[in-house]
Amino acid sequence: MIAQFLRLTGRGVADLRLHPFAQLLTLVAVAMVTLLTGLILIGLHNINLELLKSRGQVEFQIYWKTDAKVEAVLEDWKVIKSMEHLMLFKTFTPQSALTELATTLGETGDFSWLAENNPLPYSGLASYAVPPDAQNNGWAEKLLTQLNSLPAVAKVNYTPFQADLAQSWRTMSHAIIWPVLGFLGLIVSLVVHNTIKLSLLTRMDEIEILSLVGAKPAYIRWPLLTGGFIQGVIGSGAGIGLLAMVHSFIAEIFNFPPFLFEIQFLPADQIMILAGAVTLVSICSSWVAVR
Repeated sequence: MIAQFLRLTGRGVADLRLHPFAQLLTLVAVAMVTLLTGLILIGLHNINLELLKSRGQVEFQIYWKTDAKVEAVLEDWKVIKSMEHLMLFKTFTPQSALTELATTLGETGDFSWLAENNPLPYSGLASYAVPPDAQNNGWAEKLLTQLNSLPAVAKVNYTPFQADLAQSWRTMSHAIIWPVLGFLGLIVSLVVHNTIKLSLLTRMDEIEILSLVGAKPAYIRWPLLTGGFIQGVIGSGAGIGLLAMVHSFIAEIFNFPPFLFEIQFLPADQIMILAGAVTLVSICSSWVAVR
């Protein structure tokens, strides 16, 4: 039984050479569908990464008085670091803020002439995790008042929209993103199914002859399903390779001021899911087409 199974599997692999042009078209279709799906997933993945930076968080940009003494500023920094729900507190001295500004602006950011008379104050960026039970209780406004009450603080800025971004992103993902991915999966199934079915039509005479001589359905179908599996694996692998090539060209396309945004490639688990899904669709499409 096992020997026959292995023999039929080897026959399915060998049969891929019988109609190379049809097989090539199938592989191209599977690869292109994988590439299209991967590009959409890269877009969603990078949008999610950017939103994760502030989703469920609120950031406060804090500026101290220009004439504040260093001791008073350091005391305020100590108070902020002791606050609850603080996730990140990045501080800037006038010198480090000037250096950061010059680095961000690149070649146009030469502010060495301001080194002796730096107009920038002490500043800081404080990021807080919004408690789940405080989304609608004015928590961010209370924290804003608390930060403004610090003795040496001159001004505090924040974006109220950030506090509600978590719920908004969940609602948008359920209402738009997942239906779009489901529709894309349907398109993938139809494209791969029709392409593999057209490929199998080139072998119709062979299948009819095997049926006439009394071959069992499993004997006929298994090599064809094996071919669908191989096409799914090779096609999805080629599509992911093309996806990596495209990503290498677009990764730095927005990595310049003022965007400074680097497009990230899909993580390994999503790559495996994409390859597995396309291969599974190829097998299912082969099964439906063979029947």
